[in-house]
Amino acid sequence: MTDQAVFDALKQRIAEHLELIYPNHGREPLVDEIVRIMGFEHFVDKVKPHENQWDQRDVLMITYGDSIVDKAEGSEENPLKTLHRFLNEHLAGVVSGVHILPFYPWTSDDGFSVINYLQVNESLGNWSDIQAISHDFRLMADLVINHCSSRSLWFENFKQGKEPGADYFVCASPDDDLSAVVRPRTSDLLREVETLDGLKHVWCTFSHDQVDLNFANPKVLLEFVLIIRQYIDYGVDIFRLDAVAFLWKEIGGPCVHLAQTHEVVKLIRTLVEHYRSSTIIITETNVPNRENLSYFGNANEAHLVYNFSLPPLLLNTLVSGNCRHLKTWMMSMPPAQQGTTYFNFVASHDGIGLRPAEGLLSDAEIDDLVQTMQTFGGAVSWRKMSDGGQRPYELNISLFDALQGTVAGKDDFGEQRFICAHAIMLAVEGLPALYIHSLLGTRNDYYRMEHSGHNRAINRHQWLAGELEQALATENSHHRRVFEELKRLISIRSKQPAFHPNATQFTLHFGLEIFGFWRQSLMRDQSIFCISNISLNPQSIALADINLINTDTWYDLISGEPIVEDQQTLELEPYQTVWLSNAQ
Repeated sequence: MTDQAVFDALKQRIAEHLELIYPNHGREPLVDEIVRIMGFEHFVDKVKPHENQWDQRDVLMITYGDSIVDKAEGSEENPLKTLHRFLNEHLAGVVSGVHILPFYPWTSDDGFSVINYLQVNESLGNWSDIQAISHDFRLMADLVINHCSSRSLWFENFKQGKEPGADYFVCASPDDDLSAVVRPRTSDLLREVETLDGLKHVWCTFSHDQVDLNFANPKVLLEFVLIIRQYIDYGVDIFRLDAVAFLWKEIGGPCVHLAQTHEVVKLIRTLVEHYRSSTIIITETNVPNRENLSYFGNANEAHLVYNFSLPPLLLNTLVSGNCRHLKTWMMSMPPAQQGTTYFNFVASHDGIGLRPAEGLLSDAEIDDLVQTMQTFGGAVSWRKMSDGGQRPYELNISLFDALQGTVAGKDDFGEQRFICAHAIMLAVEGLPALYIHSLLGTRNDYYRMEHSGHNRAINRHQWLAGELEQALATENSHHRRVFEELKRLISIRSKQPAFHPNATQFTLHFGLEIFGFWRQSLMRDQSIFCISNISLNPQSIALADINLINTDTWYDLISGEPIVEDQQTLELEPYQTVWLSNAQ
């Protein structure tokens, strides 16, 4: 296909997306403007469908731009430079990429209420710092697409009736039937705002400082096309579409997962992969599992979707000592098509979401999990139900503290349990990401939670660079032990073709206290049996039940120990994991 033919086909694809998003709007001028903003007149990348942009070497770290700060006397290093230095000194060759949470000017929600999308927060650094990180690591950034700050220029202009912004926001009437709207918060949906045109009620899915943008207005879409183009030019390789499920609104309905929302995601994918084919889209849709999976589309929407059900199910497994629900869920998960995969994590800057566990855990089991986390010092965030009641939405607790015991209480196996959780996460189908505070074994930050007034701040500690270096250098520090062991597991993982994010996976059955699954490389030249004791008691498995091929020599990749010829059983200590491979 000639370059002109590729260009013409791209324009036709853009037009088809716009026909479904804006059926009553003139498409040709809008197509031309999108093409102009993206610079497609001069360059169109040729996309190979169903091509994986990742392999087993890809592991991301999730962090805020100022999770580590250097306040040593005489230091003038900004936080982004400090982060870059930490990555280069401690994680080069270990993680392949970094997700820097919103690094733009903001007013609330630790960055997710954006004032200006085209600037870097001066307290963090500047675009040259972002570019410098992107030269050494794959860079994932947030496209906070559903809403912006109530102190943004757009919203100030909305109140004044000026452009740009006069018609950028969703308005509704208190008399409208909004009872079916799905929301993750308990605050009022509508906020009263005085404007030059009188009193208006703006739509706020998350908070009254986060005002929902009106994508029914094509000018809002064009603003984000410009933002996307700039982010790619500054080195962003992976776009995280924040809260994208709530993007499109229709009065009288649930206003989540609407057809126009899915089509906007498809359009964004078309744009980014034709601008730079290595660019990846990931949708942040913290919703029940089936709804979340819909954002794969037919391998034409998100390249990656968050495996949101994994954190609550894995946490429940390890504190209950019963893997029944985790196994049932894993068996129900469809293998991702080539060119798509799951984004796996067990902790993040947010809490551990409970909506993705709905239908997988019973209400009583969720309540038990909530009570256990509260016993371990955690907090709970709630969401409002359509009947006016409340249900737990999210557990707010550091993962290290969440795994310090079981439903029976605290014990001495917290560190082993914590490592076990990550050994499982690193091995399952998909691309893994580790939150910086899990890598460092950070504990609950009660001071930050109390002084911010936000439950999520409990797991958003800010390390002083000097104190962190000391903690990582201290022999008896749990921070050092956790950091070194997780880095070791990541390094082992990166060498195994059977841990490719799209390698074959089958669930194994060893009872309720042992969780196991099998991975096989795409070339079928390596198999790995991933087996974890998720209980407080030692466990034994007959090797005959694992069905190791007798003609191969098998090794535990984690311990380096071989399975000897006359060995009959596999003995597992509490929370021990083995990765049994026929290739070392």
